Amino acid sequence: MPIPRRTFLKFAALGLGAAVSSQTQEAEAVQAPTGYPDSRGVLVDLTECIGCRKCEWRCNEVNGLPPRPPSDFEDKSVFERTRRTHADTFTVVNRFANAADPEKPVYVKKQCMHCQEPACASVCFVKAFTKQPSGAVTYDPSLCMGCRYCMAACPFNIPAYQYDDAFTPEVTKCTFCFERTQAEGTQPGCVEVCPVEALTYGKRSDLIELAHARIWSRPGRYVDHVYGEKEVGGTSWMYLSAAPFDQVGFRTDLGETPIPALSRGFLSMVSVVLMTWPLLCMLFRQSAKSAEKDAEGGAPEPDAREEESR
Repeated sequence: MPIPRRTFLKFAALGLGAAVSSQTQEAEAVQAPTGYPDSRGVLVDLTECIGCRKCEWRCNEVNGLPPRPPSDFEDKSVFERTRRTHADTFTVVNRFANAADPEKPVYVKKQCMHCQEPACASVCFVKAFTKQPSGAVTYDPSLCMGCRYCMAACPFNIPAYQYDDAFTPEVTKCTFCFERTQAEGTQPGCVEVCPVEALTYGKRSDLIELAHARIWSRPGRYVDHVYGEKEVGGTSWMYLSAAPFDQVGFRTDLGETPIPALSRGFLSMVSVVLMTWPLLCMLFRQSAKSAEKDAEGGAPEPDAREEESR
């Protein structure tokens, strides 16, 4: 039976109003995650890194990534360009010129920063990303719907999409060796293999104290900034450097506000659209059917209230 135009508009208004009211209340009630105060992290001292790329090799091995010959990780020609992580490479080391000491370039290890309040998790409607109490931001491919909002949301340009299997494509990134580190005393593979101990794994709050202690004890060696302590609400991976961070590949325009706090209102309205669009499409279809019958001839049956008024 065709839906009268007045009834259609009534249902559309009621549906949209209910959805907006529900999502507004939810947005006001839900607070941004605050991270975990006892989570673990890694402090990277860039003044110690020698660019050996052993962290890349160990990461590849630990995560079961496509096998590559050892010579691939000994090739120093990769430093001729700035690389980013991708589907089969969860961490990369890049080289940057050191204006203060041209003879000693700065090597920078790059991987997922495992934010305290991760943007990737905040935009994921199916909860494929989870901030773990240990500090890792994990990914469940069985939940992923392939929207790739996480790739657009990440301020560090980390998540990559793996297209090798057309039926089960996945988002890939550093896992923080989550499965390994659940065992007592086990460190992430890259930390474990570093020959110069440029990477220190431990409780995040302890690493922040250690970082500031190093800066205080050797002020001429480091810039007075622990990158990742406060950026976008804080990250599990933090850095010390002798060169300004904007000169060695780091974004310094992010501020300290967590990304989820900036996007929460917008994301709540996205949910409104997803909830109401099917309803509106159905009602428009019914209205179109009613209009077609009118055009074919024969006036539509009047509403009961119209009959009574007559």
